[in-house]
Amino acid sequence: MTKLINITLILPADLAGLRMDQALARALPDYSRTEIRNWIEQGAIHIAGQPIRASARVRGDEAIEIKAHKKIQPTHTAQAIPLDIVFEDESVLVINKPAGLVVHPAPGNPDNTLLNALLHHAPALAHLPRAGIIHRLDRDTSGLLVIAKTDQALKSLSAQMRARTIHRVYQAIANGVMISGGSVDAPVGRHPINRKRMAVLDNGKKAITHYRVTEKFRAHTRLRIQLETGRTHQIRVHMAHIRHPLLGDPVYGGRLSLPKGATPELIEILRHFKRQALHAAELGIKHPVTGEIMQWQSALPADMQRLSEILRRDGRDGSDAMTPR
Repeated sequence: MTKLINITLILPADLAGLRMDQALARALPDYSRTEIRNWIEQGAIHIAGQPIRASARVRGDEAIEIKAHKKIQPTHTAQAIPLDIVFEDESVLVINKPAGLVVHPAPGNPDNTLLNALLHHAPALAHLPRAGIIHRLDRDTSGLLVIAKTDQALKSLSAQMRARTIHRVYQAIANGVMISGGSVDAPVGRHPINRKRMAVLDNGKKAITHYRVTEKFRAHTRLRIQLETGRTHQIRVHMAHIRHPLLGDPVYGGRLSLPKGATPELIEILRHFKRQALHAAELGIKHPVTGEIMQWQSALPADMQRLSEILRRDGRDGSDAMTPR
């Protein structure tokens, strides 16, 4: 939904010399610089009936006319959904998200999301875009997420995310035995046919994932994965790209294979582990107010701990072969 914005103003003389987009951002503090740039690109801002250029220099006393459409943030319902709060102060909230919890409402998931839970926990978050959510985890990925509670925190954390200075490390279990760690530098974009999936594409956005082997099982590998970029489904797509998809991944994991001679216990858990074995285990930020470097860790959730234990037990007695389900 959008609403029509109709504004007329005179740019004051003390803004002379600035770029037009910079001057308008100062003259219109209630609107973001991104919104103003979009309006300029859309030809919605005029001087004497002519569209302006973002790079044009302000002389002072220009009469500006704006007729543009502003997106209206949808209203979401606060819901009493339990949160596992790791840290909270006046500016920042860090939560440990369980697998199965959707982060943001979307078609098919209009409520019962993390955003709904945040609005119940801290109603003032309704005044921030996306209730202060800085980054997301897939529904079935567990682990640490940071949420901004103020405008200042939102700007600071968003800038840290863009600068790739937020520390994010994941624990994962991948299919196949990996010899050593490495990096995947492969652009990721929306799948050209199945729009619900992502894929490695030549025209995708730059995406870099670093991984290190932390434990080898008979037919699987436990990994420590660090993101350099943060594309949708990045880890899942990259691991599938190098032919080691995450165990249990229902989208990118391919057909389930069972190790030859696997114990009934292992067969049972592999057949019923229906989420990607991926957990956001470490998170680090620069506090938006104090400047302090803060870091948090989250232990593996119970389902991944049990999976790891069963893989270890199986490895003591089984063979190395794989057999299709």
